[in-house]
Amino acid sequence: MRRFSFHKGHGTRNDFIILDDSYGMHDMHPEFIRAVCDRHAGIGADGVIRVVRAGSIRDWTGDPHLWFMDYYNADGSVAEMCGNGLRVFARHLINEQLVDAGAFDVATRAGVKHVEVARHGLISTDIGRALVLPDDVTVTLEDRSWPVVKVDVGNPHAVVFLTDSDVLEDLDLHRAPRWSPAEAYPQGVNVEFVRVDAPDALTMRVHERGVGETLSCGTGVVAVAAAHRARGGHEGPVTVRVPGGELSVQFTGDEARLTGPAVVIGRGEFWI
Repeated sequence: MRRFSFHKGHGTRNDFIILDDSYGMHDMHPEFIRAVCDRHAGIGADGVIRVVRAGSIRDWTGDPHLWFMDYYNADGSVAEMCGNGLRVFARHLINEQLVDAGAFDVATRAGVKHVEVARHGLISTDIGRALVLPDDVTVTLEDRSWPVVKVDVGNPHAVVFLTDSDVLEDLDLHRAPRWSPAEAYPQGVNVEFVRVDAPDALTMRVHERGVGETLSCGTGVVAVAAAHRARGGHEGPVTVRVPGGELSVQFTGDEARLTGPAVVIGRGEFWI
């Protein structure tokens, strides 16, 4: 039997297990990830974040002294980026005094991201470029199909804007949506379903690859804000409501900044 210490946190109820591993000693096997994320036999979470120095990450060529957000989906697959996870990661660094300022850089598989503590305890993070792509893609859920706005936020997104006849709350997101053509997303995709409430207000639900429906997705929020901007020309801040709360997105050019809450709710030991 092995024992692992962990922390648990969430950003708008998108929850994560946090493992401290400064020197890169843990083997992050998919079986281990699935075991700890199991909501009945494990701790339960949407994903696992390993806190490790960037120099311990294979193929990392940047500053080796940065803290690296080594993120894994609940099914054990590796993810390039996670917006809510980045804020929770930053909150953990602050709580554990692993950084000595309210503004700092974090290394991720999608590059270096700048983090700042915002007003009222919120955390603001640079997500990077949100690229709206011209590809012609369709998403199907049950017997209903919609055209997609394809967005790259360092990870892949398919944004569906619902029509007036669609009811966001009635969608069955326990089932994974399908997309066509299949080669549009060879590594899978996060699918966001969006209702436009006002020029600066959206409501979203999401089916995340490797997880299923989650109560929030930070990069998904950025993706829908970018798609909304490209579709209607709105340039100001956008509030996006998700089942787990609210997040805000601001753009400078194609560069997105995501602001929202992040809390660490406890710590413990897991035996495996």
